[in-house]
Amino acid sequence: MTTAPAPTRALLIVDVQNDFVEGGSLGVAGGNDVAARISEHLARHAGEYAVIAASRDWHDPHGTNGGHFHEPGAEPDFVTTWPVHCVATEAGSDYAPGLVTDAVTHHVRKGMGEPAYSAFEGVTDDGATLADVLRAAGVTEIDLTGIATDYCVRATALDARREGFGVRLLDGMHAGVAPESSAAAVREMTEAGVRA
Repeated sequence: MTTAPAPTRALLIVDVQNDFVEGGSLGVAGGNDVAARISEHLARHAGEYAVIAASRDWHDPHGTNGGHFHEPGAEPDFVTTWPVHCVATEAGSDYAPGLVTDAVTHHVRKGMGEPAYSAFEGVTDDGATLADVLRAAGVTEIDLTGIATDYCVRATALDARREGFGVRLLDGMHAGVAPESSAAAVREMTEAGVRA
């Protein structure tokens, strides 16, 4: 009797950036703690992953990035328009200082001139999509972490499921904008087959 091969696993780190942790332009409570927990996880488990990919919002410094930033003189609605954040030329787009990125194998940038929530909408430094990177490495299962549970983590999880990957949301390694919307996002993810 033969046993099935062990799944090939990737770790995705979604948008753990200065502007999304405490003190950032869209900082969430618990963001710095999430960065530290992910770093601790990497210190113990990096060798278990075929791919360790980290995404970043990477918005253009001019204009509204396709309506993602609020228009000058208008207030953001925090649904489809947002305060200026993660501008590519500014420190807000950098990884949060508590996130140790030495083990990251692929850096993914998204939202260049347009709205983008899912890491699957981004590209690596050499222009590859995240789905292509994962498939090339034979990845079948994804461990998901990052910020924010109710926005970019949710969108990434749902896209990963649509792309056919198994997804596990790692407890204590994601933080959301609000408790109610984060709980709703976790319910939506689990209904899509994400293990949480």
